[in-house]
Amino acid sequence: MPAPPEVEEFVIAGFLRQKSVDLVKCETVDLEVPAHAEIVLEGYVRLDELRSEGPFGDHTGFYTMPDEYPVFHITCITHRKDPIYASTIVGKPPMEDAWMGKAVERIFLPLMRVTMPEIVDINLPVEGVFHNLMIISIRKSYAGHARKVMHGIWSLGQAMFTKCVIVVDEDCDVQDIGEVTLRVANNIDPERDIQFTMGPIDSLDHAARLPGYGSKMGIDATRKWAAEGHTRVWPAMIGSNAETKARVDAIWKKLGID
Repeated sequence: MPAPPEVEEFVIAGFLRQKSVDLVKCETVDLEVPAHAEIVLEGYVRLDELRSEGPFGDHTGFYTMPDEYPVFHITCITHRKDPIYASTIVGKPPMEDAWMGKAVERIFLPLMRVTMPEIVDINLPVEGVFHNLMIISIRKSYAGHARKVMHGIWSLGQAMFTKCVIVVDEDCDVQDIGEVTLRVANNIDPERDIQFTMGPIDSLDHAARLPGYGSKMGIDATRKWAAEGHTRVWPAMIGSNAETKARVDAIWKKLGID
């Protein structure tokens, strides 16, 4: 769950369950864990002890690069009778974890709107492995609004790892990749509307110039205003009104074509 560090996961679990999570003390460490957990692994990590780990097939669709990681020393294992070990198969998307990511997208949308109420909808495409691409529709109300939203996303908890942010107007369905592609391809002047910045990057990003640090890109695919330097007339998109659509539908039915 990509919550900020100060937000306890048990609070989110209680929100999803609509009731609190019962906790019990561990046997060998000074922590509390869910009372009905299937399996509990207790132990410790030494900050100065690292060992090589990898490569592993990961949710990015690539093998993660071998690296040095902390070592977990187990002091106790407790479990329920006949415990169930829950796991997901990850690999080239879409895989099992895809639906968990889409659930996170829906759960966190209302929370994102608390700080950025102009957001209409978001889409974290499965093929973008969630932290590589976020598409956002907004109610644009001032010049530079799309760029404000980009930087807002890059300041939100683990959303800071988002490598590419695309911002479109509120009348664009961000779940329709074809529609988004149409808007991006037609609405941008690349030199003017693409924003580059540097910052934290997901540790699994093998393309980053340094582990955990690299560049990010924002694309402003909204309609441009005169206040943003676009003094030409911005054309309306081709479409049919409701009356015309209803007349055409009626003609199709008369012709026996559904």
